[in-house]
Amino acid sequence: MSRMSAEERRESVVRAAMEEFGRGGYYGTSTEAIAKRVGVSQPYLFRLFPGKRAIFLAAAERCVEDTIRMFEEATEGLEGEAALHAMAAAYTKALVEQPSRLMMQMQMYLAVAAAEEEGDREFGEAVRAGWTRLWDTVHLPLGADVGGTTEFMAYGMLINCLVAMGFPRDHRVWEGLATVPAEPGSGARGGLKA
Repeated sequence: MSRMSAEERRESVVRAAMEEFGRGGYYGTSTEAIAKRVGVSQPYLFRLFPGKRAIFLAAAERCVEDTIRMFEEATEGLEGEAALHAMAAAYTKALVEQPSRLMMQMQMYLAVAAAEEEGDREFGEAVRAGWTRLWDTVHLPLGADVGGTTEFMAYGMLINCLVAMGFPRDHRVWEGLATVPAEPGSGARGGLKA
């Protein structure tokens, strides 16, 4: 078996960190747990990343970039309603296939709030920059319609919350997500179809 390069090992740390931070949050996850999941020592982990914060920010960046890439691939050559449906389908599929991405997203928001409460604005700036790139990725295929983008993102967040809380798909709280609007920003229900 061939040995992993430092870059391959770094990638495995980021993926493991997404899983661990997604489950335990920033404050509830130890670097020891991440190192153990990857199969490296903590000293080796800190040769790849200067500290826990850097690991978390790399995992957050990867989470956002994976979501951006997913939306870009889904909307290639599409716009408007077709793009809306393609992004909704891709996101719904991702929730089933990669629940760790969803949980990492939720933990990112909590970590920013906690850091800023302690006076650390830099941490939040990095996460907000990723969120802004995600917003722009959704915004353009929806015809640069602020209302449509807001609606899509809002319904996505609602879905994140329902999935994170473990509501089964047949629970009544999902009923309002059954309809996707005919036009982005039309004021009709939907955005993402559950």
